[in-house]
Amino acid sequence: MTRLWSLSVAFAVLLCSFASASLRAQAPAGPLPSDPAETAGSSQTGIILGTVTDLNDSPVPGATVALQGSDAGDIRSVTTNESGFFEIRDVEPGLPYKVIIRAAGFSEWDSPAVTLEPGQSKILDVSKLQIQEVQTLVKVTPETSEQIAIEQVKTEEKQRVLGIIPGFYAVYDPNPAPLTGKLRISLALKLSRDPFTLAGVAALAGIGQATNHPAYVQGAKGYAERFGASYANSVSDFMFDGVILPAILHQDPRYFYKGKGSTQSRALHAFASLLIAKGDNGRLQPNYSSVGGDLASAAISNLYYPKSSRGMGLVLQGFAINSAIHAGVRLLDEFFFRPSAAAAYVNH
Repeated sequence: MTRLWSLSVAFAVLLCSFASASLRAQAPAGPLPSDPAETAGSSQTGIILGTVTDLNDSPVPGATVALQGSDAGDIRSVTTNESGFFEIRDVEPGLPYKVIIRAAGFSEWDSPAVTLEPGQSKILDVSKLQIQEVQTLVKVTPETSEQIAIEQVKTEEKQRVLGIIPGFYAVYDPNPAPLTGKLRISLALKLSRDPFTLAGVAALAGIGQATNHPAYVQGAKGYAERFGASYANSVSDFMFDGVILPAILHQDPRYFYKGKGSTQSRALHAFASLLIAKGDNGRLQPNYSSVGGDLASAAISNLYYPKSSRGMGLVLQGFAINSAIHAGVRLLDEFFFRPSAAAAYVNH
């Protein structure tokens, strides 16, 4: 009896266990608990870092590194250290950001859109930061014709053939600016006061003393009179040839260097310049200034020469002498002026 009771109890317990397991198997499955690692990963922020260097791969310290989101107000920045390194932490994943780098003396650097994964560390390549281009606005004011002419005359006043003979009236620029009246006077006065001119006048006075022409008395008084007459003739020639007639006729009294061609063609050019001048308008025309100036200065000499040295024949003789002197000077300008100096003037 006791044995039967024990078997019954055991069977009942087994039946209950089976029934309970069957009920649990039929019950709907509830949600599984979340993975702690997955839950933490969904909220992890990222890091953007990098090193800023210039074209020489040298670090750029003190650069401002700005992180800007899609919202204009969503911006924060850091500064690179002495090694050019920067690091921006707590960057929200899944959102597009742009990194902007500014440094003194360098052009602004912008990155493409950067979107991080949860917990991602993104290294930006910010090498070869470009030097900032500096644009300088220069306002160029063209020189006036008078200013150009002044500079050209300053150059002409330094010209000397063989180092001693004045070449003030030689032009080595094919198209110089026209002379103003003031510049014409300046050239004439400078030539009148030049030591070579005074030496030439003294030599002519000495020749006149030896040949008794003009027919002044001999001795110191006669030499002084001859010197004065010769100097007056030279100055009047400079003024008529270089100032008065060119101003009235609008002609350029200077000699225009040829520099090319055969020796014969260049010599003919020098002689022809006594008869052909360039007008202030740039056109060639009869050289009334040179011919008229030489003739006028020779005629005026009749006023202060002794009566025995006056007359039309002597006027024509003085005209020929003046023209010969001009021709000789122009030949020297054409053939004996230093080529390096001429080239420098042309390129002025």
